Amino acid sequence: MPTLPASRFWARRDTDGTEHALVDTRTGLYARGIALAVDPIPYTCRYELQTDPGWVTNRFDVSVEGAGWARTLRLELAAGRWRATTSEQGDLDAVLSAAGHAGAGLPGTEDPDLLYGAFDVDLTGSPMTNTLPIRRLDLLKADSGVAHRISVAWVLLPSLEVVQADQIYTPLDAGVIRFANETFSADLIVDDDGFVADYPDLARLIR
Repeated sequence: MPTLPASRFWARRDTDGTEHALVDTRTGLYARGIALAVDPIPYTCRYELQTDPGWVTNRFDVSVEGAGWARTLRLELAAGRWRATTSEQGDLDAVLSAAGHAGAGLPGTEDPDLLYGAFDVDLTGSPMTNTLPIRRLDLLKADSGVAHRISVAWVLLPSLEVVQADQIYTPLDAGVIRFANETFSADLIVDDDGFVADYPDLARLIR
């Protein structure tokens, strides 16, 4: 496994948790990361992400596990179409139910065609994946106040269910990009490489 030249480490604000990603941005993005959180149940998530030189996602491998259960997901994008490969062990629904939460969806997606037109993945609670559209659309140099509406493959944690989601990214002042969807918006402070340094109420970059 190759070593990677840089890293980002975030502390979660919405729950007890962290995310650490090792990254290489020399030809698009290659990243390996681990995310830990206690809500809705304690889990450990590991991922590997590869984009093309234009920052379009090629492959996203993610695994998540907790006490008595584990799931994996591979998402691949080729010729504009997504393919999902999944596995699961144990009974995540039973664990969630015992903790007083609703059951989880199945990992992956039953209809990958719903993701047609999406070029980015978005992992729940991960500030790292916000960098994908920021760099792909070159938003650090884009005109201020111009909104960019995109479709993403949203990977839910801890279930690894994949759903289509509409999102809007709008550059504001230097180093500030507004993220929004149908029910939420936040002004993200990003560094010179397009990585999130401060995501209000979600996470902040430690180093």
